[in-house]
Amino acid sequence: MSKAVKHKTADTPPSRRMANAKVRPFFQKLADTIDEPVTELEYNSTFELLIAVILSAQATDVSVNIATRKLFPVANTPESILALGEDGLKEYIKTIGLYNAKGKNIIKTCQMLIDKHNSQVPETRKELEALAGVGRKTANVVLNTAFGQPTMAVDTHIFRVSNRTGLATGKTVLAVEKKLLERIPKEFILDAHHYLILHGRYTCQARTPKCGACPVYEECMFKDKAEFVEV
Repeated sequence: MSKAVKHKTADTPPSRRMANAKVRPFFQKLADTIDEPVTELEYNSTFELLIAVILSAQATDVSVNIATRKLFPVANTPESILALGEDGLKEYIKTIGLYNAKGKNIIKTCQMLIDKHNSQVPETRKELEALAGVGRKTANVVLNTAFGQPTMAVDTHIFRVSNRTGLATGKTVLAVEKKLLERIPKEFILDAHHYLILHGRYTCQARTPKCGACPVYEECMFKDKAEFVEV
C-alpha cells in the first residue's frame, strides 16, 4: 500500500462551493461519525471554560489541559486567580505559548469580572469581547459551549475544512464564519463548531488529510482529494 502525495498544505486555494443539497448530508454524516461533539478543553464551570479558551490561543488543547489540571484545583474563580497575582499565575501556565501576555490578560479579566459582572461570565458578545484577551473567536466559543447560542468560532481547523470542502469559502475568518452561519442547517448549528473542529483535527488534517477514511468524501469539493486516498 502506498500513500498519496503529501506535499499539499492548508494553503490549497478554496474549493468550488458545495451544493446546497449536499450540506445537510455533510453534517448528518459528521453527526453519525462523531459521537461526542464537545470541546476537548477540560473545565467544570463557565469561568474555567473562559480561562481555558483564553489560554488555548495559538496553543493545543492538550497543553492547556496539562496546565489547568494544576491551576484549577488551586484557583478557579476570579478572586482566587487574582490572589495568585500575575507572577503566581504564570508559574502554572508557563508551559503554554504566549504565557506572559495571557497571564497579564487573565489577571485583568478577573478584575473586570469582579468589578463589572459580580464575578460572573457575561452572556453577551459585547461584554465578553470587552474582557482582556477575549476576541471574537473566544467569545463565540463561550457563547456556544457555555450558553448554547448558535455562534460559530472559526479556528485554523474550521477555516481549513470550510474552504477545502467548499462548505464555506472565504479569505478571512469573519467571511467564513458568516457563510457557515448562513449554510448550516438549524438542527446542527449548536454542535457544528465541534463537528468541524474535530473533523479537521483528526481527519481533514492540514498536510495529509485522511481522505480515504473521510465520512464526507462524497460531499467534499476538495479537487485533490483522490490524491490522498491510499492506493
